[in-house]
Amino acid sequence: MPKIISANLNGIRSASSKGFFTWLARQDADFVCVQELKAQAPDMTPEFLNPGGYHGHFHYAEKKGYSGTGIYSRLEPDRVVIGFGAPEFDREGRYVRCDFGNLTVISVYCPSGSSGPERQEAKFRFMDLFLPHLQLLHAEGREVVICGDWNIAHKEIDLKNWKGNKKNSGFLPEEREWMTRIFDEVGYVDVHRGLDPREEQYTWWSNRGQAYAKNVGWRIDYHVATPGIAARATSVAVYKEEKFSDHAPLIIDYAHE
Repeated sequence: MPKIISANLNGIRSASSKGFFTWLARQDADFVCVQELKAQAPDMTPEFLNPGGYHGHFHYAEKKGYSGTGIYSRLEPDRVVIGFGAPEFDREGRYVRCDFGNLTVISVYCPSGSSGPERQEAKFRFMDLFLPHLQLLHAEGREVVICGDWNIAHKEIDLKNWKGNKKNSGFLPEEREWMTRIFDEVGYVDVHRGLDPREEQYTWWSNRGQAYAKNVGWRIDYHVATPGIAARATSVAVYKEEKFSDHAPLIIDYAHE
């Protein structure tokens, strides 16, 4: 069965030094979507480019030490698309698409607005551009899995301190409504939630205070999929036994057709 992992690395060099690639070699995953490489092409070692024989395809940000996305796959894709056609955000290295037969796997890193009003405005611009893109993608009639750091906790269950975060980036009403539209209007599925409705299924923790130790987290990493492949999801896990980043890898198994 296909196994798909999404992992925000918070720096590929940092995650590597913490054992990410050693862990990855034990996973036997078919597709691994990574975000926040914080690296440019010259920084990428052979291990980063093709770990354990994987094919790697990447979208680097123009700005050094910033953003960046990638997909590792067992098979060489039939088609690779770098960027989603929005120049402002394609310069930031936020999107890689790989097609395999009738399956499309995408690694996305949606902007964070938490550093200030300017970045929140940029996040809203991204949302305005990305929703129509998601509609077009859905209309292609392919099975699609979009993995990544969406930087939005959708519902109250998706973050520990929801009451204190109603006016904070990542849990703003407009952001949450946007996620709802992706699921209810466009027709994608939040695969993790479909499999596991429990509380405290977080994927990111602030580095401030004792957030990780106390599990004061947010669920902002998702597999967002078309209904056909979403219905084939059989198990989900948030991997916390080792810490490679401020995010935990999100692992979902899908049954073959």
